[in-house]
Formats: sequence, structure tokens, C-alpha cells
Amino acid sequence: MNKNKMQLFSHSSSAASCPPSTTKASFPIFSPSKNLNNEKKNNNVLYFKLVPTTGTLTISCYSRQPSSILDRRPRSSETSRPSQPDEENDQNIQAEEGSLEAVLVVRRPAVDVSGGGDSIGDEKKSSSSAVVDASLEEFAKKMPIFEPRRVDSAGSSQEKQQSLLLVNLDLALYKTKLLARRCRYQEAEKILEKCIIYWPEDGRPYVALGKILSKQLKLVEARAVYEKGCQATQGENPYIWQCWAVLENKMGNVRRARELFDAATVADKRHVAAWHGWAVLELKQSNVNKARQLLAKGLKFCGGNEYIYQTLALLETRAQRYDQARQLFRQAVKCNPKSCASWLAWAQLEVQQGNNMAARQLFEKAVQASPKNRFAWHVWGVFEANLGNVQKARKLLKIGHALNPRDPVLLQSLALLEYKHSTANLARVLFKKASTLDPRHQPVWIVRSCFLHCQCFESNSLQFLVISSSFQN
Repeated sequence: MNKNKMQLFSHSSSAASCPPSTTKASFPIFSPSKNLNNEKKNNNVLYFKLVPTTGTLTISCYSRQPSSILDRRPRSSETSRPSQPDEENDQNIQAEEGSLEAVLVVRRPAVDVSGGGDSIGDEKKSSSSAVVDASLEEFAKKMPIFEPRRVDSAGSSQEKQQSLLLVNLDLALYKTKLLARRCRYQEAEKILEKCIIYWPEDGRPYVALGKILSKQLKLVEARAVYEKGCQATQGENPYIWQCWAVLENKMGNVRRARELFDAATVADKRHVAAWHGWAVLELKQSNVNKARQLLAKGLKFCGGNEYIYQTLALLETRAQRYDQARQLFRQAVKCNPKSCASWLAWAQLEVQQGNNMAARQLFEKAVQASPKNRFAWHVWGVFEANLGNVQKARKLLKIGHALNPRDPVLLQSLALLEYKHSTANLARVLFKKASTLDPRHQPVWIVRSCFLHCQCFESNSLQFLVISSSFQN
């Protein structure tokens, strides 16, 4: 591709100060290259002339060819020919174009471009873009976000993609929950460890694994799991902070538990369990005012919650402001009519005040709210037994045991009821069954040893006391 070399001759400063008498000053400003034809060299010479006027210096140009390299903007009238007088041209130019920039419009010189040059440029662009695409492809293969897992076969990749679905995490968590209820902790731990590997940023496996380890009294390992979960979730999961705080409170690290509860509220100020757990911690430390402040913040940020209303009602009960406590209990059951704990706490308040009819109605509502709640059946049965309604108490305890066949407390209370109002042989059978259901339940062994001591089986009662003391250790 041929390029035209052009030479620009700038006018000296002396030309600008020339006298007005010099009306015409013409000189070539652009000259084509030497490799062009002589005809083009002679015909494409441009001329500038300086026309001094009052206050301004106007430069006009014309060429011997109609298609010059420097062209003026299109006008309404036809372009003037070079044969016209120069003064008329200068007047027209000065009238139509107000400044030097308006007079001159610089265009690129018309150059013949061969097709080979474009094809070479396109080939260079395409080759460079291909190189960039190849480098990006290699970079994407190295990054795990683009290619999370490499497998050998297509079948195994499909299986792993299915295993990474979030619904599989939900199913695994439900399976571990069932295994934990059956005390199959080892299997549950293995499943939860796999869940942590596949879903490291989900906080639910960490919480479930920490609770299972806490049930096995592996507190140090549970702490390590919670710490790992907080690091994996970048401290944005309040559930892990809250469970970790509860664990530290169990281990006696009250100061550390306060810090973790604070971190949970910072991660999510709408996490009501953190506010409530922190308030319960302060209540155990006898900081009633601090607990009230925390519960008030929980209501402010989380809205109405039955647990916060229930705890505030218990505080009012402790302060012997029973009317305020009843109002708070009403707010609690209004927030959640299925809250069995709120109904039971309100019923116990009425029992303390001697309102047996109101307490019985509240016990009925508690059972209706949660039919399988073993605490509701047990507390109601003991209440009726204390009032002398033995038949009704026995019926309530049997219903509770039928709904919760693996609960030893219901059998223990039923055995005591049978011992007081029925035969000792039936009570002995019930005690033995209760101790079989949960061999680590210490109160069952203590009550059973006292029962045998009263029946003059001192050797057996001493043996049961030794068993119960071993479980305490």
C-alpha cells in the first residue's frame, strides 16, 4: 500500500506582520511523493493566500483540481471556479465561514488500497484473537470455578453432579437426624463429614455435627467443628456462632460465650435465638437488667417471638407481678398458638396461684398444641395426681407413654403412682422397664433403689445406688 508523504511549510511570524498592501501570498503547502506520476505532481499542488482583514487573518485555499486533498464544506451554491476573481472568493469565504476551523476541513488523502492489505490485516487480527481465545481456554481449565471437578468417565461425572444437588444435602441431614435419634452417632458423623466436603459453605452440616459430638461429650471436637464452620462461612452464619456460644457456656467459659453471642447478633441482628440465649445466660449469672435489655433488643429487631415473651413473663412472675406476666403469656401464645412451652409455663403460673380450673384448661391447650409432647402429659398427670385424681392421672401417664414409648420419665412417674395407690409388684415391673429403656437415666435408678429399700431389699437397693453413682461420674 503506497503512502503519500506530504510536506508542510509553516508561515513564519514575519508573514503575519506583513503590511496590508500584500494582498496575495501563495505558496505550496502539500506536495505528493516522488513515486507518483508527473501529471499528478503538477495538478495536485495547493495554494494558500493570506487575506488580511480588520482584526483577523483569513486563509483561503484553492487547487487546480476540483477534488483536492483539502476541501471546503459543502455550500448552498456551486463551488467557485479558479477563473473567478480572487477578491470575490475571499468575500464569499469570509461571509460564509467565520473562523479558520470553519473554512478548512481536512480530509485524509484519497489513497488506492489494494485488497491484499486488508486480507493480511484480517488474517493478523484473526490469528491474534485465536491466540487470546486459546490462552483464555487454558486459564479456564486451571480455575476450579470453571471446572470444579475432573473425572475420567462421563457416567461418574453425572453421578457427582447429582450428588452436588442441594436436595441431596437436605436428605442427608434428615438421615443423620434419624440416626442421631437411634444413637447411631458414628454413621451420622461419617455422613456429615461428607456433606462438609461437598458443601463447605453451608452451615447446617457443621451445626448438626457439633450437636452430635456434644451429645457424646466430645466438647473439644465440637468446638473445632464450629470454628471450622465459622471460617468456611466467613463468619456470616449466626447459627454456628450461637451453637458455639451454647457449647462454651456448657463448658463454663462464660466470657467466651458472651463474645460468641455478640458475634451471632452481629452476623444477623434478626437471629432471635442468639438474643434469647444470651439473655438466658445473663439470667443464670443473675444479671436481670442486662437480660431485660437483651430481650428488649430481640423484640425490637426480630418482632414478636413466643420465647422472648415467655422469658419476660417468667421474669415478671419472679418479681411477683402476675398480671403483667399473664399479659406477656397471652402475647406469647398469640404469636404462636402451637407453642406448647408457653401454654405449660402459663399453666404452672396458675397452679402456683391456686387456679386449678384455669390450669387444667391451659394443660388441655398445651396437649392440643403438641399431642406428642411428653412434658405436657407428664406435668398434667402429676398435677392431677397431686389433686387426688388418681384415675385421671394414671390415664394421662399411660397416654403419654403410648405416644412416647422410649421415655423413662413417664414410666417412672407411673410406677410411683402405682406404688402409692396400687400393688408393689406392678411398680417393680415398671421401674425395671424404665431402667431398661434408658440405662443411663440416673433418676430412675435412684427411685428404684429407694423403692427396693422400702421393700426391705437393702442389698439390691445398695447395688442400684452404686449403678446410679457410676452414671453420674
